[in-house]
Amino acid sequence: MTVGEWLVKRLPAPPAALRARLESALGPGLGRDAADATGILLEAAESLVRGLLRGDAASRQSALDLLAADALVTYAFEAAAESPAGLVVDASRAMTRLAALAAPAPMSR
Repeated sequence: MTVGEWLVKRLPAPPAALRARLESALGPGLGRDAADATGILLEAAESLVRGLLRGDAASRQSALDLLAADALVTYAFEAAAESPAGLVVDASRAMTRLAALAAPAPMSR
């Protein structure tokens, strides 16, 4: 099963505009093996958040990207929960990666 096929099975299904943004954010990741869904979904969420942090994340135009990033992280945890033995490690890794996005850039001298 691919990540795209896995995503289609999620209920409730997201609204069409959100689904399209998720698919766009995932790009080629949609065709990858669903066994890697947690990492693929988190990578896509990180990419969206990075872009939002570089731009104006408080603008109305950012709303769909914010919703998509939230949905991608939610789906990543849903995928991680399918393998409970690794859930703690996956959750810790996800929190560390996402928190690092908010870290201030080092000052250059």
